[in-house]
Amino acid sequence: MAYENIELRRIFDIDWLLSDPQGLTKKLAIKGVNVDCEELAKKYRALNHLKFACDNLRSQHKIASKSIGKAEDRAKALAECTLLSEKVKEKEKEVQALTTELRSVLLALPNPPAEGVCAGGKENNQVVKTFGEKPTFDFEPRDHVQIAEALHLVDYARARKIADEGFVIYTGKGAMLEWALLQFFYETHYRDGYTPLVLPVMLNEMCGFTTGQFPKFQEEVYRVDDAKHFLNPTAETGIINFHRDELLKEDELPKKYYAYTPCFRVEAGSSRKEERGMVRTHQFNKVEMIQFAHPDHSNESFEEMLRKAEELIQALGLHYQVSKLAAEDCSYSMAMTYDVEVWIPSMGIYKEVSSVSNAFEYQARRGNIRFKDAEGKKRYVHTLNASGLATSRIFPAILEQYQQPDGSVKVPDVLKKYLPFDYIK
Repeated sequence: MAYENIELRRIFDIDWLLSDPQGLTKKLAIKGVNVDCEELAKKYRALNHLKFACDNLRSQHKIASKSIGKAEDRAKALAECTLLSEKVKEKEKEVQALTTELRSVLLALPNPPAEGVCAGGKENNQVVKTFGEKPTFDFEPRDHVQIAEALHLVDYARARKIADEGFVIYTGKGAMLEWALLQFFYETHYRDGYTPLVLPVMLNEMCGFTTGQFPKFQEEVYRVDDAKHFLNPTAETGIINFHRDELLKEDELPKKYYAYTPCFRVEAGSSRKEERGMVRTHQFNKVEMIQFAHPDHSNESFEEMLRKAEELIQALGLHYQVSKLAAEDCSYSMAMTYDVEVWIPSMGIYKEVSSVSNAFEYQARRGNIRFKDAEGKKRYVHTLNASGLATSRIFPAILEQYQQPDGSVKVPDVLKKYLPFDYIK
């Protein structure tokens, strides 16, 4: 693996581990991870002692090696040099073994939750905002699968034929609606001052490591034949690595980017009603926003990105809610996350269409993405991401929230400039 020999300090905040192991243990427990950070800190200090001892032995060996030619008893000097060489090798093995052990543990550690993030999983998520009212119908409403099939917007059967279960083909006006959504998102982000990127669909292993998806979640991606590359699971994975191993300028922060990509995920839900149709698939379309922010101002970036994601759904006229996620429902890489969740009438539940997250320096540390501050100190940036938006759930929400008594679907006003029709019939 490309990251198997990565420096330990690139994996996790060692200074935090050494300075407050008890506090870090409590933080990680909030995220559902039980690890004895005091014991981990002891092992890290032991590693440093081993390295120091190893360096001393190397120095002794170097001196002994140079003195062989001048020694009166060359055989004795050679034997002493050989013994030191063996001691160096043994100590190096100890260093390597403990380094490997520590690396394995550190690679499995998630980003500790931010202050104010509560413990627990989905059951402890908090709804912090609701927009609009749930749509009501004076007729028997249909679900998005029925609507899409009746209006020939999606072809599930042929998608299974040419790909497999968990894939969809958008057809006719359905394809045009999908593309209109992507155009709307794309143009809006450009006007908002974000820089567009067109990314490769195939990424290397360091991309997965930097964003925190590897090694823990490496089985959730689609590998290509050489096994050293994988298909993009989200534009975040590519954009975060755009500045990997770079030193940014402080006055350029925050740097704002966005990209449209098809996204590929191995898991694609089940046959449960809430995961039918296009709500959870192996491949879906998404526009993603990313910011590389100054650590002193990343909360401002977070609020801006949440607002941008909400503005898109508001412009579409869709009913939604915003939830602050509990620690165990946040992804491993994120310190805090707010989900923007759109209402799907047939399911009677809200489904996430944008996760707005702040990783603090967790990803930047792994990717070595820093800036030099006014005092000349090199600091890690904070990385933030937000979907803007995932069409695989916006599309069903439009079909269901905008369905008409005659079976047609009204086009949201904001999309009409991209489409040659006002109703999908």
